[in-house]
Amino acid sequence: MVHETIYQALYVQGRGELRRELARALRTGRTMRRPHRQSCKRQQRIRDMVMISERPPEVADRAVPGHWEGGLIIGKEGKSAIATLVERSIRYVLLAPLPKDHSASSTRDALVEVVRSLPPHLKRSLTWDQGTEMAAHKAFTIATDIPVYFCDPASPWQRGSNENINGLLRQYFPKATDLSVHTPEHPAAVIAELNSRPRKTLGWETPAERLAKLLAA
Repeated sequence: MVHETIYQALYVQGRGELRRELARALRTGRTMRRPHRQSCKRQQRIRDMVMISERPPEVADRAVPGHWEGGLIIGKEGKSAIATLVERSIRYVLLAPLPKDHSASSTRDALVEVVRSLPPHLKRSLTWDQGTEMAAHKAFTIATDIPVYFCDPASPWQRGSNENINGLLRQYFPKATDLSVHTPEHPAAVIAELNSRPRKTLGWETPAERLAKLLAA
């Protein structure tokens, strides 16, 4: 990285009075550089991750249905949550409430249940960030035949459709509120409303209409 190169040059080349001036000028007062580890070299929090760079090329152009992006919206004090899924091609939304916790086992079970009814041609992949709630990704894949691909650290744009949906969902599930108080009917009503909105990207069809066509095919 450019800034790392500059830092190293200052520390390595500094001698005599220059080194003393450097020590006085730097906030840390150190005359030895401790390089920051690059994010790709940091210890992975999730074992056996398959990174987004290994995802099939067909996912990127959104032409093939069945590729999903997922994430969480988290409730008050980080206790309750809702797992959110959006299909990249038709923008169809699915929600999996996590009223008690968003542990790896709870997230796995909720996601398995919500995708269970999907036909095989709509279960091609799932892209997630590196949140530890997806630590049981291998068990999820075994149960659903859906491979999971992980985004690079601090790269929310790599699952931009899900980020957009999560922002929209905050109108229904505001931040700092207890998400466990909602009855199952409420998320179901939100799903129905979102999937019934005409989308410009779909030629003003709705995600529900596009899903119906895919199921019929």
